[in-house]
Amino acid sequence: MRLTLLGTGDAVGTPKIGCKCPACEDARKGGKSQRLRFSILVESEKGKILIDTSPDLRQQFIKQNLSCIDGVIWTHGHYDHYSGFGEFYRVQNKVDVYGVQENIEYINQFVYFLKPRYHYVKLYEPFELIGLRFTLFKVTHPPVEVPTGVIIREGDKKVVITGDTNSEIPEASLELMKNPDLLIADAIVPPNIHIKKHMNSEEAMALAEQLNAKKIALIHLSHLFRPHHIESLFLPLGYDGQVFEF
Repeated sequence: MRLTLLGTGDAVGTPKIGCKCPACEDARKGGKSQRLRFSILVESEKGKILIDTSPDLRQQFIKQNLSCIDGVIWTHGHYDHYSGFGEFYRVQNKVDVYGVQENIEYINQFVYFLKPRYHYVKLYEPFELIGLRFTLFKVTHPPVEVPTGVIIREGDKKVVITGDTNSEIPEASLELMKNPDLLIADAIVPPNIHIKKHMNSEEAMALAEQLNAKKIALIHLSHLFRPHHIESLFLPLGYDGQVFEF
Protein backbone atom coordinates (compact mmCIF):
# COMPACT_ATOMS: atom_id res chain seq x y z
CA MET A 1 0.00 0.00 0.00
CA ARG A 2 1.27 3.42 -0.98
CA LEU A 3 -0.34 6.78 -0.22
CA THR A 4 0.56 10.09 -1.84
CA LEU A 5 -0.73 13.39 -0.45
CA LEU A 6 -1.70 15.15 -3.69
CA GLY A 7 -3.03 18.24 -1.93
CA THR A 8 -2.63 19.28 1.70
CA GLY A 9 -4.25 22.71 1.60
CA ASP A 10 -7.56 24.05 2.83
CA ALA A 11 -10.37 25.31 0.59
CA VAL A 12 -8.45 28.36 -0.68
CA GLY A 13 -5.02 26.71 -0.93
CA THR A 14 -1.64 28.33 -0.32
CA PRO A 15 -0.73 30.83 -1.59
CA LYS A 16 -4.09 32.44 -1.01
CA ILE A 17 -5.05 34.84 -3.78
CA GLY A 18 -3.98 38.36 -2.84
CA CYS A 19 -2.22 37.39 0.41
CA LYS A 20 1.37 38.34 1.22
CA CYS A 21 1.75 36.55 4.57
CA PRO A 22 5.01 34.62 5.20
CA ALA A 23 3.51 31.24 4.25
CA CYS A 24 2.03 32.60 1.01
CA GLU A 25 5.31 34.28 0.08
CA ASP A 26 7.21 31.03 0.76
CA ALA A 27 4.67 29.18 -1.40
CA ARG A 28 5.20 31.61 -4.29
CA LYS A 29 8.94 30.94 -4.10
CA GLY A 30 8.28 27.20 -4.50
CA GLY A 31 8.62 26.19 -0.84
CA LYS A 32 6.67 23.38 0.81
CA SER A 33 4.19 25.97 2.07
CA GLN A 34 2.70 25.69 -1.44
CA ARG A 35 -0.45 23.61 -0.98
CA LEU A 36 -3.00 22.43 -3.52
CA ARG A 37 -6.49 21.50 -2.39
CA PHE A 38 -7.27 18.16 -0.71
CA SER A 39 -6.86 14.82 -2.46
CA ILE A 40 -5.04 11.60 -1.61
CA LEU A 41 -3.89 8.89 -4.01
CA VAL A 42 -4.02 5.32 -2.67
CA GLU A 43 -2.17 2.64 -4.63
CA SER A 44 -1.72 -1.11 -4.44
CA GLU A 45 -0.39 -3.69 -6.87
CA LYS A 46 -3.96 -3.95 -8.21
CA GLY A 47 -4.83 -0.33 -8.88
CA LYS A 48 -5.29 3.30 -7.84
CA ILE A 49 -8.02 5.00 -5.79
CA LEU A 50 -8.52 8.71 -5.12
CA ILE A 51 -9.80 9.98 -1.81
CA ASP A 52 -11.71 13.10 -2.92
CA THR A 53 -11.29 15.02 -6.17
CA SER A 54 -9.57 18.35 -5.57
CA PRO A 55 -10.28 21.48 -7.65
CA ASP A 56 -6.58 21.14 -8.53
CA LEU A 57 -7.00 17.59 -9.87
CA ARG A 58 -5.61 18.30 -13.35
CA GLN A 59 -2.42 19.76 -11.91
CA GLN A 60 -2.11 16.86 -9.46
CA PHE A 61 -2.50 14.24 -12.21
CA ILE A 62 0.13 15.94 -14.33
CA LYS A 63 2.56 16.17 -11.39
CA GLN A 64 2.12 12.47 -10.62
CA ASN A 65 2.08 11.38 -14.28
CA LEU A 66 -1.36 9.83 -13.78
CA SER A 67 -3.63 9.07 -16.71
CA CYS A 68 -6.49 7.16 -15.05
CA ILE A 69 -7.63 5.70 -11.74
CA ASP A 70 -9.80 2.76 -10.69
CA GLY A 71 -12.19 4.67 -8.48
CA VAL A 72 -12.96 7.67 -6.29
CA ILE A 73 -14.13 7.85 -2.68
CA TRP A 74 -15.88 11.08 -1.70
CA THR A 75 -15.80 12.03 1.97
CA HIS A 76 -18.33 14.89 1.79
CA GLY A 77 -19.93 17.46 -0.46
CA HIS A 78 -17.78 20.57 -0.04
CA TYR A 79 -16.48 21.97 -3.32
CA ASP A 80 -12.79 21.65 -2.41
CA HIS A 81 -13.32 17.89 -2.05
CA TYR A 82 -15.35 17.09 -5.17
CA SER A 83 -15.28 19.89 -7.75
CA GLY A 84 -12.18 18.65 -9.57
CA PHE A 85 -14.18 15.64 -10.74
CA GLY A 86 -14.99 17.64 -13.86
CA GLU A 87 -11.34 17.23 -14.92
CA PHE A 88 -12.18 13.68 -15.96
CA TYR A 89 -13.99 15.19 -18.97
CA ARG A 90 -12.48 13.68 -22.15
CA VAL A 91 -9.90 11.89 -19.97
CA GLN A 92 -11.78 9.02 -18.34
CA ASN A 93 -15.43 8.04 -18.79
CA LYS A 94 -17.89 6.58 -16.27
CA VAL A 95 -15.59 6.73 -13.25
CA ASP A 96 -16.57 4.44 -10.34
CA VAL A 97 -17.39 6.55 -7.29
CA TYR A 98 -17.97 5.35 -3.72
CA GLY A 99 -19.50 7.18 -0.77
CA VAL A 100 -22.51 7.44 1.50
CA GLN A 101 -25.77 8.06 -0.35
CA GLU A 102 -26.38 11.57 1.04
CA ASN A 103 -23.02 12.87 -0.19
CA ILE A 104 -23.18 11.22 -3.59
CA GLU A 105 -26.69 12.51 -4.30
CA TYR A 106 -25.68 16.05 -3.36
CA ILE A 107 -22.50 16.06 -5.47
CA ASN A 108 -24.29 14.44 -8.42
CA GLN A 109 -26.14 17.73 -8.97
CA PHE A 110 -22.85 19.19 -10.21
CA VAL A 111 -21.14 16.29 -11.99
CA TYR A 112 -24.04 14.27 -13.45
CA PHE A 113 -22.99 15.14 -17.02
CA LEU A 114 -19.93 12.90 -16.63
CA LYS A 115 -22.18 9.90 -15.89
CA PRO A 116 -20.20 8.47 -12.95
CA ARG A 117 -20.96 4.91 -11.82
CA TYR A 118 -22.14 5.35 -8.24
CA HIS A 119 -21.72 2.80 -5.47
CA TYR A 120 -23.47 3.58 -2.19
CA VAL A 121 -21.46 2.62 0.88
CA LYS A 122 -22.82 2.18 4.41
CA LEU A 123 -21.05 3.66 7.38
CA TYR A 124 -18.83 1.26 9.34
CA GLU A 125 -19.23 -1.53 6.78
CA PRO A 126 -15.92 -2.52 5.07
CA PHE A 127 -15.71 -2.83 1.28
CA GLU A 128 -12.85 -3.96 -0.91
CA LEU A 129 -11.17 -2.07 -3.75
CA ILE A 130 -7.81 -2.78 -5.45
CA GLY A 131 -7.08 -5.50 -2.89
CA LEU A 132 -7.41 -3.10 0.06
CA ARG A 133 -10.20 -2.89 2.64
CA PHE A 134 -11.86 0.50 3.06
CA THR A 135 -14.31 1.61 5.76
CA LEU A 136 -16.14 4.94 5.98
CA PHE A 137 -16.88 6.32 9.44
CA LYS A 138 -18.88 9.34 10.57
CA VAL A 139 -17.17 12.52 11.73
CA THR A 140 -18.53 15.98 12.64
CA HIS A 141 -18.25 18.78 10.08
CA PRO A 142 -21.30 21.06 10.30
CA PRO A 143 -23.45 21.73 8.40
CA VAL A 144 -22.66 18.57 6.36
CA GLU A 145 -25.19 15.89 7.29
CA VAL A 146 -22.97 12.82 6.94
CA PRO A 147 -19.29 13.80 6.69
CA THR A 148 -16.98 10.79 6.63
CA GLY A 149 -13.44 9.73 7.31
CA VAL A 150 -11.74 6.73 5.73
CA ILE A 151 -9.93 3.72 7.17
CA ILE A 152 -7.70 1.70 4.85
CA ARG A 153 -6.37 -1.73 5.78
CA GLU A 154 -3.93 -4.11 4.17
CA GLY A 155 -3.07 -7.12 6.30
CA ASP A 156 -2.12 -5.80 9.72
CA LYS A 157 -1.46 -2.26 8.43
CA LYS A 158 -4.00 0.47 9.11
CA VAL A 159 -4.30 4.04 7.85
CA VAL A 160 -6.90 6.47 9.18
CA ILE A 161 -7.88 9.63 7.28
CA THR A 162 -10.11 11.85 9.40
CA GLY A 163 -11.62 13.78 6.52
CA ASP A 164 -12.85 17.26 7.45
CA THR A 165 -13.95 17.22 11.08
CA ASN A 166 -13.90 19.02 14.38
CA SER A 167 -12.82 17.21 17.54
CA GLU A 168 -16.33 15.98 18.38
CA ILE A 169 -15.98 12.64 16.57
CA PRO A 170 -18.61 10.02 17.49
CA GLU A 171 -17.51 7.32 19.93
CA ALA A 172 -18.32 4.55 17.46
CA SER A 173 -15.87 6.12 15.03
CA LEU A 174 -13.17 6.70 17.65
CA GLU A 175 -13.29 3.04 18.60
CA LEU A 176 -12.79 2.02 14.98
CA MET A 177 -9.96 4.53 14.47
CA LYS A 178 -7.75 3.27 17.31
CA ASN A 179 -4.11 2.22 16.85
CA PRO A 180 -3.43 3.36 13.27
CA ASP A 181 -0.01 2.97 11.71
CA LEU A 182 -0.67 6.37 10.12
CA LEU A 183 -3.17 9.06 11.05
CA ILE A 184 -3.80 11.72 8.38
CA ALA A 185 -5.64 14.41 10.32
CA ASP A 186 -7.46 17.64 9.52
CA ALA A 187 -5.60 20.49 11.27
CA ILE A 188 -6.63 23.64 9.46
CA VAL A 189 -5.18 26.29 11.80
CA PRO A 190 -2.59 26.80 14.56
CA PRO A 191 -3.51 26.24 18.24
CA ASN A 192 -4.48 29.84 19.03
CA ILE A 193 -7.35 29.75 16.53
CA HIS A 194 -10.60 27.79 16.86
CA ILE A 195 -12.95 26.96 13.99
CA LYS A 196 -16.25 25.21 14.68
CA LYS A 197 -16.09 22.71 11.84
CA HIS A 198 -12.37 21.80 11.83
CA MET A 199 -9.67 20.80 14.29
CA ASN A 200 -6.72 23.06 14.96
CA SER A 201 -3.26 21.52 15.19
CA GLU A 202 -3.42 21.12 18.97
CA GLU A 203 -6.72 19.24 18.76
CA ALA A 204 -5.40 17.04 15.93
CA MET A 205 -2.31 16.11 17.93
CA ALA A 206 -4.49 15.33 20.95
CA LEU A 207 -6.57 13.03 18.76
CA ALA A 208 -3.40 11.28 17.56
CA GLU A 209 -2.39 10.65 21.17
CA GLN A 210 -5.88 9.43 22.07
CA LEU A 211 -5.84 6.98 19.16
CA ASN A 212 -2.27 5.84 19.84
CA ALA A 213 -1.19 6.69 16.29
CA LYS A 214 2.29 5.48 15.34
CA LYS A 215 2.78 8.20 12.70
CA ILE A 216 0.92 11.45 12.04
CA ALA A 217 0.53 13.77 9.06
CA LEU A 218 -1.43 16.98 9.54
CA ILE A 219 -3.28 18.08 6.41
CA HIS A 220 -5.99 20.48 5.17
CA LEU A 221 -3.62 23.23 6.29
CA SER A 222 -4.29 26.94 5.84
CA HIS A 223 -1.85 29.75 5.13
CA LEU A 224 -2.15 30.85 8.78
CA PHE A 225 0.67 28.53 9.80
CA ARG A 226 4.24 29.76 9.65
CA PRO A 227 6.18 28.71 6.53
CA HIS A 228 6.52 24.95 6.28
CA HIS A 229 10.28 24.82 6.92
CA ILE A 230 9.70 26.55 10.27
CA GLU A 231 6.40 25.01 11.39
CA SER A 232 7.49 21.46 10.50
CA LEU A 233 10.23 21.69 13.16
CA PHE A 234 7.44 21.57 15.74
CA LEU A 235 4.55 19.75 14.05
CA PRO A 236 4.30 16.77 11.64
CA LEU A 237 2.90 18.82 8.79
CA GLY A 238 2.06 16.95 5.62
CA TYR A 239 3.14 18.44 2.32
CA ASP A 240 2.13 18.06 -1.31
CA GLY A 241 3.76 15.03 -2.91
CA GLN A 242 4.55 13.35 0.42
CA VAL A 243 4.56 9.55 0.11
CA PHE A 244 3.88 6.85 2.72
CA GLU A 245 4.55 3.19 1.96
CA PHE A 246 3.57 0.10 3.95
